[in-house]
Amino acid sequence: MIKIVTDSTAYLPETALREHDIRFVPLYVHFGVEAFRDTVDLSNEEFYARLKAAAAMPTTSQPSAGEFLEVFRPLVDQGHEILALLISSKLSGTYASAMAARAMLPEASISVVDTLNTSIALQLMVYAAAEAIRGGATLVQVTEQMETMKTRIYTLFVVDTLEYLAKGGRIGNAKAFLGTMLSIKPILILKDGAIEPLEQVRSKRKAVARMLDLIQERVGSAGRQARLAVTHALVPEEAEAVRQELVARLGCPEPYFSEVGAVIGSHTGPGVVAVAAYV
Repeated sequence: MIKIVTDSTAYLPETALREHDIRFVPLYVHFGVEAFRDTVDLSNEEFYARLKAAAAMPTTSQPSAGEFLEVFRPLVDQGHEILALLISSKLSGTYASAMAARAMLPEASISVVDTLNTSIALQLMVYAAAEAIRGGATLVQVTEQMETMKTRIYTLFVVDTLEYLAKGGRIGNAKAFLGTMLSIKPILILKDGAIEPLEQVRSKRKAVARMLDLIQERVGSAGRQARLAVTHALVPEEAEAVRQELVARLGCPEPYFSEVGAVIGSHTGPGVVAVAAYV
């Protein structure tokens, strides 16, 4: 049987982890000398309270190869194949750690995919992989599906400020917006595994409305076949309004809904709203 392993930045709900028997390996968030495992040692409420009170910005780090090995080895010993779907290698060293762990089990059947995505986009890939496996796909087949899917997911997000991305070093070419970051609400895109600028809008409300327009343009007439996901950080009402508007506009199935946790939240800050779409 094929077992899925992902990382904590997919922010999968416990119900999904249980239903699909998915393992995840947590990344780390650091406040000074204190290290916390994402989604394990800190709840979202605790993290955002710490973030608000912190004198210095938190930092993040990937899990070690040994931590992946601790997850991989028991599955291999039980006779399972493994599909590991992980955060973009352009955002984290997590993929490299998993590849190092795979090299320690040379006889095992382990496929490690650099998804070039994270958060809800990674979540969409995990759900699609679970569905394919349930439908009888082989490890080769589901890996090929994931390699194709990762290039077709369209992920947009609006942040309240670029401050967190800038200080965390994940801003990519969006640093071009920094000079005006106090007067605009940028729409950013996850493109080829990195964060890139897309458009500048003068208010959060207008930026979210424009993001919805762009998603609708991307999905087009395929709304009923589209799979979407929405996430946020401390703005559930805004995100729920986005989810409802997507259904109203596209006629799509109810989008998945989640909250950004500590590792991604360290880079986006509170107030982010994001949408990922796959057709």
